[in-house]
Amino acid sequence: MNLGFLTNLTILANAGGGAERTLFEEIARRWEAGQWGMYPIATCLVFALAIMIERGIVLFGKASINKDAFLRGLKKHIYAGDLDKAINYVAGQKQTPLTQVIKAGLMNVPKGEEEVQAALDEASLRETPKIEARTGYLAMLGNAAMLAGLLGTVSGLIACFEAVANVNPADKATILANGISEAMNCTGFGLLTAIPSVIAFSILSGRATSLVNDINETSVAVLNLIVNNRDKFKNATVSAASGRHEEE
Repeated sequence: MNLGFLTNLTILANAGGGAERTLFEEIARRWEAGQWGMYPIATCLVFALAIMIERGIVLFGKASINKDAFLRGLKKHIYAGDLDKAINYVAGQKQTPLTQVIKAGLMNVPKGEEEVQAALDEASLRETPKIEARTGYLAMLGNAAMLAGLLGTVSGLIACFEAVANVNPADKATILANGISEAMNCTGFGLLTAIPSVIAFSILSGRATSLVNDINETSVAVLNLIVNNRDKFKNATVSAASGRHEEE
């Protein structure tokens, strides 16, 4: 019984491998049928995948931080009027655009509220483009892939109609149907590239907007904390150790 079970597993595995090979063969056949129109679409697909992966790592990993937990920890040092500890706390957190903006503001607390506001604004302008970088290209690549697919299809249809111009009328319908079927491969491949690109663009754009909103919200919250506790920072200075954090 055990041998029979193992035999069945082997048969299923071989069948799965055969199906996989058939799938790749079908993809190769359709790629060849699409002719030159497949190459610009494939180029769009490669760039779109690269942007999706890179932006996904940045927006959902490197640039992400729990702003509520971060702000709770920072409040304790601001309420205590300990500027150095506040700066060291921020410097010890995961380095993200949000922490860089807040650190820039804290470094200017001894210079006054206006300087803090200016530093926060300057840092926000510097960090925001890093969050929004390259995401917009996904929409462009999706549209380009779809249009390239349509162009390849139109080109294939033109060639198809030209080919049947001098063919036996009895064979025209068959040849025309086969030609149209092959020409539509470009449209199909273009849509398969465009749809994930547009979906990824929406997801990544939403995430980028959320991160920018977090920066703006946290910046205002920190500025208000500094203003409300200005008396505690009258004689505040930035130590040499905290100054090195700014350079980093």
